[in-house]
Amino acid sequence: MKAKKILYILLMLLPLAVTLLALPILPDQIPAHYDFNNQVTRWGSKYEMLVMPALTIVVGIFMLWMAKVTRKQEGEGENNYKICVFAGMLGMGVFTAMTVYFLYAAFIRVENLNTLPLNLDSLLWTLLGLMLILLGNVMPKAKKNSLLGLRTKWSMSSDEAWKKSQRFGGIAAIVSGAAMLLVSFLTKGMTCTLICLCILTAMVILDTVYSYEAAKV
Repeated sequence: MKAKKILYILLMLLPLAVTLLALPILPDQIPAHYDFNNQVTRWGSKYEMLVMPALTIVVGIFMLWMAKVTRKQEGEGENNYKICVFAGMLGMGVFTAMTVYFLYAAFIRVENLNTLPLNLDSLLWTLLGLMLILLGNVMPKAKKNSLLGLRTKWSMSSDEAWKKSQRFGGIAAIVSGAAMLLVSFLTKGMTCTLICLCILTAMVILDTVYSYEAAKV
């Protein structure tokens, strides 16, 4: 567990380290904001690149807090703690990838991200799809708590409803993640984003309906 904590902290600080190393070679003025069409709408200081690393640290600290709270609610065992730490590491991995992507865009002063070989929307949804697949595999192990897993008033109504809901939620996450990977491979831009948002919406609706049905049995 100690090695995992060290890895967790390294992942939390990695975007900051990469950004600090890149700052001396970045132009003073960089693309600071892009619209939904991935076209730059504002130029700003290169030090604005520190925002993403700061967000990564905040997410990392939040997930550690969440891990401690859910571990207490579990009573015996470390399932919830391990899942939260795992989810935090995945999230920080996504932040690291996005940090590197935007550092590169800033370095070459890209005015339209669609001109890059790797489309931003496809990259983001690919990462989120992979994250869903990995989380879906561990989700059934989550014990009842107030922060982690598929939580509705119906899934929380009994231990049996909770177990069934987490199993279904895990499968739904894996299927949704795989669908998002396929969409990310076949489409790009707003088309990719809209289809993936529809997939996420469908997953949430199905999860909610199933938890309701599970509580009735």
